[in-house]
Amino acid sequence: MCGIAGIAGFPDQSQSFERVERMVVQLERRGPDDSGIESWHEAVLGHRRLSIFDLSSAGHQPMLTPDGEVGIVFNGAIYNFRSLRSELEDVGYNFVSLTDTEVLIHGYKEWGIDKLVSKIDGMFAFAIWDNDLSRLFLVRDRLGVKPLAFYQNGEEFAFASTVRALKQACYPLELDKEGLLEYLEFGFITDQRSIYKGIRKVAAGSIVEWHKGSCSERIYWTPPQIGSQTASFEEAIEQTEELFLTAVRKRLVADVPVGALLSGGIDSSLVCWAISELGNNVTAFTIGTPDESFDESGVARHTAKHLGIDHEILSLSSSFLPDPTMLAKAYSEPFACSSALGMLAISERISDSATVLLTGDGGDDVFLGYPEHKHFYMSQNTARYLPEQSASIWKGVRNVLPNSGTMKRFRSFVDFSTGGLGAVSQARDGLPFYIHNELLTPLLTSIKFEHREIDWSKSSANNLLDEFLVYDRRTRFVGEYLPKVDGATMYHALESRSPFLDIDLWGYAASLPYSIRLKSGQQKAVLRRIAEKRLGKSLAGQKKQGFLVPAQKWLANEWKNDFLECILNSRLANLGLLNAEQTIESFLKASENGRPVPRQYWFIYVLELWLREEKLGE
Repeated sequence: MCGIAGIAGFPDQSQSFERVERMVVQLERRGPDDSGIESWHEAVLGHRRLSIFDLSSAGHQPMLTPDGEVGIVFNGAIYNFRSLRSELEDVGYNFVSLTDTEVLIHGYKEWGIDKLVSKIDGMFAFAIWDNDLSRLFLVRDRLGVKPLAFYQNGEEFAFASTVRALKQACYPLELDKEGLLEYLEFGFITDQRSIYKGIRKVAAGSIVEWHKGSCSERIYWTPPQIGSQTASFEEAIEQTEELFLTAVRKRLVADVPVGALLSGGIDSSLVCWAISELGNNVTAFTIGTPDESFDESGVARHTAKHLGIDHEILSLSSSFLPDPTMLAKAYSEPFACSSALGMLAISERISDSATVLLTGDGGDDVFLGYPEHKHFYMSQNTARYLPEQSASIWKGVRNVLPNSGTMKRFRSFVDFSTGGLGAVSQARDGLPFYIHNELLTPLLTSIKFEHREIDWSKSSANNLLDEFLVYDRRTRFVGEYLPKVDGATMYHALESRSPFLDIDLWGYAASLPYSIRLKSGQQKAVLRRIAEKRLGKSLAGQKKQGFLVPAQKWLANEWKNDFLECILNSRLANLGLLNAEQTIESFLKASENGRPVPRQYWFIYVLELWLREEKLGE
């Protein structure tokens, strides 16, 4: 893992160099091992290095071709770089390092950007400057594991691994109100928005090309069609296991210590099973939370003993209380995923023992492990038996029915079965909560919010799970799940790798029909069957739990005074966006019994902490 940055088209070369220097300094935690900057007449590239392959100075970046006309800065890991290197050596290329970066730069010279991208397998964000062509290429991996943002100001163009680093390029930036609304709705900002107006994110599976002030984008990868695989359930299990072992094998290759995260769940346990099956000696790490109901260290200890792998439990005191300001420090945009505080604590503890960490992230997303996957599949199947006019009929009677208890669940099910993705998007209590409690000013509430403008549609209901998976991949997956892990691990100079994000495995799983992935109504049926076979029925039947961080409870108690102080001196209020007095009044009422407060107060708190970190709204 590393941090990358650069500027093209800026008329003053010395100022360009200084601006890239500032961005590189901001990226230091992503790459504490080395730094470098290279410049041409029209472009400057900067890099911070976390050494993973070839720890010598031969891996220094920016890396240049022998004639100096092409330069690259790279963040990530290319898992098939050795086979690609052999191809390039066969046609005459000489290598001076043992890095995947050098394969990319020679591969670009031999194949061009589009063919190069089609051949590489990994997680990556990189920039290539071709001085002969005066062209800059930005490339992001197929699933969007590694972040990359850019900003265009006339003919000038700047990019960086993080939005916070890009801000150091000193362009006049203002907060984007649509981005703020996304954050207040979700607790994160999607890849379609940024917290700053004008900053954009390279989309997953895309190439951005800049030339003489002109910028274009193109998609080089899209997920396979759902159901294009016709395998039986047993065939799917066999093929998944084979692809999974290959995915783990790829991710064990490194020139630094490798560890694995082991919880009591299926996904991380399967990762550790595969490591053992492949004959590797890797330490598995578990975070223990003694005296907590969600402590998984006992299950993890049993799994590690069963597999015969080295295991270390890193205990957190039952009185563990994280510092919420760490979210503002570690994440360059407002990010209120409370479990990220746990991931930050885990990463800090593991970073003394390993530099590469294998995780189980992504299994639920593609093998359909979340409860909503099952619910939407049921709604989709029901919708196909309902008449076309069912949506209008249901809208006319739904408000007559109670909206609590069992009837509330029934209402939601019929909503989804008649309204599809529009009904799903409007089921969230995000922005309506702020509006109902008069927490926000008209500067925000007067803006039309596109996520709540999706029409209810019977045709959408007929394909609800299909549409939701596309929507979820563009929002929660790349906006919350992937950034949570990348931000936390990179803050402590750890490279996280998840076998479930392997593009071959992901592509195969995504092409399986729902009847396979949700066989007999069981979430994540394929992985559960593999876990049952390899790890036993008890673990295969475990409910998804994860490392819990009760932020809303702590906000009503331990963090209550800090929250009130933030709102009394609110940056959001100074910017004319928050009704501070009303927020304090409603918060005090919600927290008076010490029970967890609604998540919207947590979102406001994290946003206030982020504004202070950015020194905005003073």
